[in-house]
Amino acid sequence: MVRDMSMEVRVEAFCALGKIEMVSEEILLQTLSKKVLVTMKGKKSLAQYSDEQLETSGSSVAGAFMHGLEDEFHEVRKAACHSLRTLTIFSAKFAGEALNLLMDVLNDDSILVRLQAFETMHRMATFDCLTVQETHMHMFLGTLVDNDTLIRSSARKILKLAKLQKLKLFRLTIDALLENLERHPQDEADVLSVLFHIGRNHGKFVVRIIEEVFPQMEPMSNGKLGFDSVRVAALLVLAISAPLSRERDCNIPPTIFSYAVTYLGRISQALSDLMNQNSLLDYLSQCSRSSGPYAIEFNFKVGEPCLPNANVPTFTSNEIIGSIAMPLPQKTGGTSEILSPTTKKPREARTSLVEYQLDVHDEVTKSINVILAKVKDIWPLVLSGFMNEVLRTLRSCREELATFTSDSHASADVFSFTKQYIQIVKLLIMAWVNFLSSTHFPCGMGELDLVLGKLDRRLRDLKSAFIRLSEEEELHILELILVTCMLRLSKVEICCNLGTLRKLSSMMSRVEYLLRDGSVEPSRFIIEVGKLSSEFGSSSLNEASFNPLLIRRVLESFSLKQLVLCGRLKHMKAELDIPDNEYENPLRFVAGLPVGIPCYITLHNISAESRLWLKMTVNEDNESTQFVFLDLNHFGGCDDVRIFMFTAPFYKTPKAFSFTIRVCICMECLSEVEDVSSVKRWGPRHELTYLCREKDVYLSMVK
Repeated sequence: MVRDMSMEVRVEAFCALGKIEMVSEEILLQTLSKKVLVTMKGKKSLAQYSDEQLETSGSSVAGAFMHGLEDEFHEVRKAACHSLRTLTIFSAKFAGEALNLLMDVLNDDSILVRLQAFETMHRMATFDCLTVQETHMHMFLGTLVDNDTLIRSSARKILKLAKLQKLKLFRLTIDALLENLERHPQDEADVLSVLFHIGRNHGKFVVRIIEEVFPQMEPMSNGKLGFDSVRVAALLVLAISAPLSRERDCNIPPTIFSYAVTYLGRISQALSDLMNQNSLLDYLSQCSRSSGPYAIEFNFKVGEPCLPNANVPTFTSNEIIGSIAMPLPQKTGGTSEILSPTTKKPREARTSLVEYQLDVHDEVTKSINVILAKVKDIWPLVLSGFMNEVLRTLRSCREELATFTSDSHASADVFSFTKQYIQIVKLLIMAWVNFLSSTHFPCGMGELDLVLGKLDRRLRDLKSAFIRLSEEEELHILELILVTCMLRLSKVEICCNLGTLRKLSSMMSRVEYLLRDGSVEPSRFIIEVGKLSSEFGSSSLNEASFNPLLIRRVLESFSLKQLVLCGRLKHMKAELDIPDNEYENPLRFVAGLPVGIPCYITLHNISAESRLWLKMTVNEDNESTQFVFLDLNHFGGCDDVRIFMFTAPFYKTPKAFSFTIRVCICMECLSEVEDVSSVKRWGPRHELTYLCREKDVYLSMVK
């Protein structure tokens, strides 16, 4: 029936073959060869067929799967691959022969057939029927750099279960995964996860690899690791997996585990399906403490660890993989020596490497607060009109900030906050010089509007895109927003702005809420703004209500205070990737019909209650802008990191041969006053803050 004239019949025939529950190995092998095999001719079945009947039976099944996998219709080829999923489990010899055909299928024109071939190989690996030979490796590993995301993901899924018999094959696999990481950095989490699994399955091979690269992983004189950070992270994940291998004597230098702690956030994200961050940190801490030459070894068969030194605490691999947070045992005296990856000097650790991470972050925060003190000190220079000195100091602060490096997510968030804050101070100074003498007046009214607009946006982003701000930090930002509002109201030409008044009232309400318990003293400027805001509220909103001299007197009470960071803030941000889309490889569309835009999205520190929108724009005018709401309750992940794929429909395809859509992820600032005048039938109702840079999506009409 697999040779029937009807394509539908051939598909159903292969589907039926996949449901067979008992079949001899000889018949299975015959389906892979178009020539009747000698073993088939010489065998008697249970029914004791005659020789003629056996030869007839052999010819009827000869090459059945070869015909299916070479069929002109992709539906038949896909069905043939699917039926092999079950049959390869019956015979290891048949699975080995079938694998030769499946490797050829990886070059199929249809992506659906290729994905089905991967699914079949994954099932073979699950039932330990997948034996990969050297002749297969180059063909298989080539798919790790395929342009299609699903193909790469399917290949990596198989490698998690693969058993490689030779070190040469293991090297080829690791090199291919590193190349995958280099060409497609968006695959980082999955690649690191595969490296951890493959390391657990090949512990001795991992030890050989790490012995070769370990000298290159030692910190350089400046305290940085020798490789680029992505490659280092990949090799560290490979190394820390070895002690969890079923193989014996898989020893890794303890300092490797200390280095891995500096990549804790990235590694824990990749291994989230195996252990939580606390368990990972405990595991790295224990292994880095080993007083012997190597870290802890684990014996999966008996479920208990084999310890090279009696002082090393014990815990089973199941406790680690099961994401159970363990108490941190202490050595006698409560301290142990751990090699610091940045200084290469021993240091004391009282409980675990948690303290080391916190110490590094605290030092970074203290250094940044020193920079922020310099920013505060320039305000007297601003009032005196020494603008060249002011700009030189700000530039020096930015350059000093750029010298800091850290792989800690917390420190990176503080860096980002400080960088934006310095830019805000620069914009504030540009607006403030309008209150100096005319000799220092640098810009006209149109440019002032532009500066105030930028200042508004930057402050909105700073207030909305960072969470866990302390009361003092939030109050400092609110004071800068109040200054911006007062600067707008101080100019007669732009003072009649009800939106500015509404914003002023809203911000003052928040300020009063923060000051309610009296733990924070309000500045003189905030007190004066509160009095003026009360007058505005009791007066009729007309131009006479705005006394520029009164507003100017309030502004003169402002003085830039020092912002002291506590270091607990987190940055709400997003990463957007449009896979397999370039100017030379555009998406296809039909003019007038909707087109789907595939978006791979990563969200950091964003809760499910946040109102996120995908903004898609063709031209600058509002008519060509379209918003798509992202309901985070429909996607997996947690607030810390949420990764998902979303296909966004774009409805306003123009009558053009090609066009470009600018796509970005925005978040509504719910604390902002709703702009009633801009409310549309569908779209955000509040001001937006942008969580990522715009991505260009290239589209070309179907010809």
